Amino acid sequence: MIGLIFGDTNFPIEILKKIKKKRLNYLIIDLSKSKKFKKDRNSHSISIGQFGKIIKILKDYNCKKVLFAGKVTKPNFSKLKLDLKGIYYIPRIIKASKLGDAAILKEIIKILSQQSIKTINSLSFNPELSLSRGNYSKFKPNKDDKNDITKAIKTLNKLSKYNFSQGTVVRNNKIIAIEGKGGTEKMLRQCKSKKYKNRGVLVKFPKKKQDIRVDLPTVGLKTLKQCKTAGLKGIVLKSKRNVFLERKKSITFSNKNKMFVTVIWKKYLY
Repeated sequence: MIGLIFGDTNFPIEILKKIKKKRLNYLIIDLSKSKKFKKDRNSHSISIGQFGKIIKILKDYNCKKVLFAGKVTKPNFSKLKLDLKGIYYIPRIIKASKLGDAAILKEIIKILSQQSIKTINSLSFNPELSLSRGNYSKFKPNKDDKNDITKAIKTLNKLSKYNFSQGTVVRNNKIIAIEGKGGTEKMLRQCKSKKYKNRGVLVKFPKKKQDIRVDLPTVGLKTLKQCKTAGLKGIVLKSKRNVFLERKKSITFSNKNKMFVTVIWKKYLY
């Protein structure tokens, strides 16, 4: 029995499809805001503050391994439903939330580990969702694009030392935006330009200390549309350190809008 701790985004849906195809036994702890898995008979919609209930369900079903997928956002702590263990653990979650949404997941992993519940990589059943080195659209970065990419990667490598940011936008060799707690969508909204169309790049790399079991840079069709709106020319990811959703639709969109999707590896290691 595998425990699936799901948040928002379409990533959990892809994982669930594969697990059902393999006919594996599973249960879902649904932490998504929309409670999108409530119709699944194996799903349990639970507040992030009900740690007693979460742990009890996992142990009742003999789940010794769990997999996290999807975005778990910072809750409104004043309105959070708590049980006794939740009251005990919530100060740790509040402290972690100050470091961003990913830190919340890392703290939950620590709590589960203390209960002898192991967290496995979120791509364990869907390795095909992670792109390896190469160009995935008809269009490749030109010389100016490569200069922007190099600038972006150098910036992220410097920030990585401080465990800060997994994304940045560079246009004309200038840093336009750096991803913060608001995420990629908020960053890209800051990059809209009437002057530029099809110029600039979004680079998303995991931070040096990032827990890649649960927190890989995730992009897809929605991200590419946001890049197009922002006037950007392409996206660059790190090989096997990414989640790429809706691949066919995303590549079709990239080709139609003359955008590149490029994945690199050894040249830019930390």
